[in-house]
Amino acid sequence: MGRRTVKRPSWFAELGIPPEYGVDPPLPSYSDAERLEDVEPNIIGRMERLAPRTAEDWRMMKAAAAEDGVPLLLVSGFRSIERQIALIRAKLDRGEDIAEILRVNAAPGYSQHHTGKAVDIATPGSRPLTEEFEDSEAFFWLEHNAARFGFRMPYGRGNAFGFAFEPWHWSQLDDGVVKFRGGRRTDASRR
Repeated sequence: MGRRTVKRPSWFAELGIPPEYGVDPPLPSYSDAERLEDVEPNIIGRMERLAPRTAEDWRMMKAAAAEDGVPLLLVSGFRSIERQIALIRAKLDRGEDIAEILRVNAAPGYSQHHTGKAVDIATPGSRPLTEEFEDSEAFFWLEHNAARFGFRMPYGRGNAFGFAFEPWHWSQLDDGVVKFRGGRRTDASRR
């Protein structure tokens, strides 16, 4: 059987994203969320948006953590495909290698942030978006409580997606909002 061919948007080649990205290994693809609501300003003051149900669950989780004395800070929520393109372009313009960029940033169309059902979380005393978050009280709290609010950490060490370990990234998407069975993509239930 020959190599599987996938039609790619023009920006795939423009950004230097390998044509086999998302096929080998298979990665779930995501579209931009259709419904979003403002949630709160992030750590730099920009208003973040999430899907309505995720926004509600984030607020409840943040309040529960605060009741336990653990502050959770929102770093990012929804990120459009266009914004993902701009982020990768900016890194390329700084001279970063596309292979390394794709270890820490999903290609446009493959980021859980497109759905509005993923958040990047920080806490005071820990640099945002770094592995040191794993040593924080917030991470410990999330490990033991996030599931009650429908959140999980999809990018643990050695994750099946091949992404770098991201202890700050929590999502309400199952490993497979899209499941892969026998090399075929099948839709799973969405939350």
